[in-house]
Amino acid sequence: MERLTSTALLPESFQGTRDDITEQMGVVWQQIKAPVIVPLLRLAVFGCLVMSVMLVVEKLYMAAVIALVKLLGRRPEKRYKWEPIRDDLELGSAAYPMVLVQIPMYNEKEVYQLSVGAACGLSWPADRIIIQVLDDSTDPVTKDLVEMECNRWASKGVHIKYERRDNRSGYKAGALRDGMKRGYVEHCDYVVIFDADFQPEPDFLWRTVPFLIHNPDLALVQARWKFVNSDECLMTRIQEMSLDYHFRVEQEVGSFTHAFFGFNGTAGVWRISALNEAGGWKDRTTVEDMDLAVRASLKGWKFVFLGDLKVKNELPSTLKAYRYQQHRWSCGPANLFRKMLMEIASNKKVNLWKKVHVIYSFFFVRKVVAHIVTFVFYCVVIPATVLVPEVEIPKWGAVYIPSVITLLNAVGTPRSLHLLVFWILFENVMSLHRTKATFIGLLEGGRANEWVVTEKLGDTMKAKMATKAAKKPPRTRIGDRLHLLELGTGAYLFFCGCYDAAFGKNHYFIYLFLQAFAFFVVGLGHVGTFVPS
Repeated sequence: MERLTSTALLPESFQGTRDDITEQMGVVWQQIKAPVIVPLLRLAVFGCLVMSVMLVVEKLYMAAVIALVKLLGRRPEKRYKWEPIRDDLELGSAAYPMVLVQIPMYNEKEVYQLSVGAACGLSWPADRIIIQVLDDSTDPVTKDLVEMECNRWASKGVHIKYERRDNRSGYKAGALRDGMKRGYVEHCDYVVIFDADFQPEPDFLWRTVPFLIHNPDLALVQARWKFVNSDECLMTRIQEMSLDYHFRVEQEVGSFTHAFFGFNGTAGVWRISALNEAGGWKDRTTVEDMDLAVRASLKGWKFVFLGDLKVKNELPSTLKAYRYQQHRWSCGPANLFRKMLMEIASNKKVNLWKKVHVIYSFFFVRKVVAHIVTFVFYCVVIPATVLVPEVEIPKWGAVYIPSVITLLNAVGTPRSLHLLVFWILFENVMSLHRTKATFIGLLEGGRANEWVVTEKLGDTMKAKMATKAAKKPPRTRIGDRLHLLELGTGAYLFFCGCYDAAFGKNHYFIYLFLQAFAFFVVGLGHVGTFVPS
């Protein structure tokens, strides 16, 4: 039997109609290409090149500052007065300031014992420290467990308070604000904040509080994060690379040049008088920590970052938890920028140079431009030039600037240099999610104030998952793992890669195929640790 062709199976009239439609689409494309598509794409290329230059200049500036700090040996102990607290025989423990330790938590069943235990293990005179556990949990079992843990430590003589609210108004900011209203807080001089998965070393207060005692213009001492599960999977290794750069470079530069940086929301010590002068905790955005830091800085207060002091904590190891976290970290700063721009510009207490730093460097370049240019340029515009060869991108914009930015980011984590390609591909994929969140924040869209607590698995949960996996592979609902925007972007990149392989001259298809594959992998949810439904 002769093989039937598609032409034989289709009526001649339909075949002709299909050819006519294809021909007409080609004619329309040629008609709008020169007068519309080419000018718009050239404008997009120009805008992306401008943003790329802004970003690489910022990166080079920070690299130069870090090199200067290392060369001059300008450690915080040399820039600020620091002396160990000495015992006073007459005053006894009264010579020590009163410290409040706040631990906000929400359904932290897997990690609550770690944070409460570490906080209760802090070395400080017992009558000069109060541990305050702010439990917003809605799970009754978790609430009972946390309260029992607090009672257990109280029976050992630790001054610990278990505080529970009837609602989650204001989320973390609301819990911290409510905790500061307690009567016993009036006698406290400083407040330390640890999220539920943070485990400070016993000497944490001895290394931080002296900065605040001897430098009355300091409001905040921020410690660095150390990740206990960075080797759990490829996604946590990539997170470690990005966050190490944030701490080793961005926070250090802000501390050295302007005594200002964004409070990380945990592992920091605040002077309570500075916190109150700045207006206390506000819940108008999802970055209450950054909000407080900017307001305190506008009051003239200074911050110091201690890069040598590390506090152990856990990275989100599931893609779902990481996406929620990145939405909050991208949407919140953009939304805060929108709300505080005029307040920063009109402030009279800080100099012009610091205002420029906060508005341009801290907010605009790092929190807005960085996300937008990463996605728009590398995932939309460069692939589009494959389809419109009349528009060319200079080599310095397509190759040299991205290479410099990538290498400068890599210095934070030398042990992961061999993962650089994976870091680039994954960061480009996540830039779609971050760009969307940034625009939601700038435009104050419906999800601008969405707060989802980052899920922590803890060692107990991981042990249970390992046991279950040995018996039966984990199952997840396919709908929970599919991400349509990522899949759509991957299809677009794959199409552009195929077109470039067939007709292009720039060999972009090598990058386009790799990036498309990365989008497909994330779009199908095959990243991070898998948790059974």
